[in-house]
Amino acid sequence: MVENEEVVMKTAERVIEICNKLSIPYVFKASYRKANRTRLDSFTGIGDENALKLLAKVRDTFNVPVVTDIHDAAEAAMAAEYVDVLQIPAFLCRQTDILVAAAKTGKVVNVKKGQFLSPEAMQFAVDKLKQSGNDNIILTDRGVTFGYQDLVVDYRAIPIMRAMGVPAVLDCTHSLQQPNQTSGVTGGNPAMIETIARAGIAVGADGLFIETHPDPSVAKSDGANMLKLDHLEGLLTKLVRLREVVNTL
Repeated sequence: MVENEEVVMKTAERVIEICNKLSIPYVFKASYRKANRTRLDSFTGIGDENALKLLAKVRDTFNVPVVTDIHDAAEAAMAAEYVDVLQIPAFLCRQTDILVAAAKTGKVVNVKKGQFLSPEAMQFAVDKLKQSGNDNIILTDRGVTFGYQDLVVDYRAIPIMRAMGVPAVLDCTHSLQQPNQTSGVTGGNPAMIETIARAGIAVGADGLFIETHPDPSVAKSDGANMLKLDHLEGLLTKLVRLREVVNTL
């Protein structure tokens, strides 16, 4: 999420440098505000306008598209003034009013598949967006609830959602969250990020969602499942080589 200008700009600059080196198309993502925090005292943002202006600064400085979440239908038009892609959080993927409002902005809409939904059920989200006049749709898988405190990835979701005629992305970091911890802070298992990412490439994911930070131990949100920024180039180098092999099969 947007913590401050220094972290946002330095992270964007480094990731863009890596992606340019490896010829990987890149979209910068950060939440301008976090609405679904477990505890009342959790960090939620630096102020909507300040955060959205920083996202626009990333776009204008580095000439890359940017994406952010919205949590209410009323936020769609506001956020659309600053970003290129509106993301619908997994918990809200069935909320018709949010989907319709996002669609009507004309922006690309990325819908994260709910942890509680089958991949087949995402057809209804696609239909709502298309019936609202927007065919610019991405679906993102981020794991399935497994018990109370874990998630698992069902890789069948990628080809199932691609068959809906839209790109399917795999979220390699949120899929490793361990929710509902007694501390009130979501846990994670970042050691498995490479495993998740490799498998996603192998089954034909159109893109990977990877949350990274210069120092995840001090990140304001989701630090427990983030990839350390210093490890990103090595991982992406391996994944590019893997995708080359997959594309020859």
